[in-house]
Amino acid sequence: MIEKLKTLYPDVHLEIVAMSTIGDKILDTALSKVMYNYSITSISLSNRVDLVVHSLKDLPTTLPNGFTIGAVLQRESPHDAVVLHPKNSGLTLDTLPDGSVIGTSSLRRAAQLKKRFPHLEFKDIRGNLNTRLKKLDEKEDYAAIILAAAGLKRMGWEARVSQVLGPEDCMYAVGQGALAVEVRARDCDILEMVSTLHHSETVLRCIAERAFLRRLEGGCSVPVAVNTEVKDSVLSLTGAVYSLDGADSLKEAMEISVDPGNKLESAADIQHVGVTAHNVPQCAQVAAEKLGVDLADLLLSKGAMEILTTARKLNDAR
Repeated sequence: MIEKLKTLYPDVHLEIVAMSTIGDKILDTALSKVMYNYSITSISLSNRVDLVVHSLKDLPTTLPNGFTIGAVLQRESPHDAVVLHPKNSGLTLDTLPDGSVIGTSSLRRAAQLKKRFPHLEFKDIRGNLNTRLKKLDEKEDYAAIILAAAGLKRMGWEARVSQVLGPEDCMYAVGQGALAVEVRARDCDILEMVSTLHHSETVLRCIAERAFLRRLEGGCSVPVAVNTEVKDSVLSLTGAVYSLDGADSLKEAMEISVDPGNKLESAADIQHVGVTAHNVPQCAQVAAEKLGVDLADLLLSKGAMEILTTARKLNDAR
């Protein structure tokens, strides 16, 4: 990302400031994504930095006042991947022995995979990618761990991927696989500069996903999963909610035209679930947000809130 900005703006001095988050330091406790990113946002607010690069899936659907997502980069694979303990090389989740322990930090992954692979046992695993891989390789506690395929690719660990999970096995998290650039909403020059990084299709997919999650009042503390696609100017969204054990679930799909010629227009400076994208047709952004809201409303009408409320209470009690 930095190299692209340097190419586009050779006269602008760009300095990288490395940061750690609360989630990097507390490895034995499940933290909300809001808490995980709070330390970075606080630094941004103090004017120490002008822009922050996040995994979009880690950003809440409602940002702190004064902040916006100024760029959503082209999405890598949004799917989850299986990384096996070396002793299990060549196996898959289907062929692992009964009772094999799978590590995942995600309620969403665990809920779906418990239902799909009932012969396996799922346990929490904390820490960043390095920490989780070390726990997998150096101990016998886990037969495999589940990680985001995009994160493994960015770290250069694609060779460790034993299996990529398609939507029939495990739908992905809202925003997974996409990087986002968070900026102060008042910094017009910075906002204009980073907006060149927007990838239109990714923007529309992620707006729909984030609108779906926000309408459900969801977050990382409840199992919510999505799958999106843009084809021939039609945006499709599949969304689902799950109980913690995966036994109860609701899943529906909808689609909408995101053709720039449709009539769903709005003001040019509006944010959509925290995203500011002046160079993506506003009518398409409006349609994407509407799709997410409409699909969430459909699930809510069928009892999604009851499933999520129970899941949240059980998770809080753990």
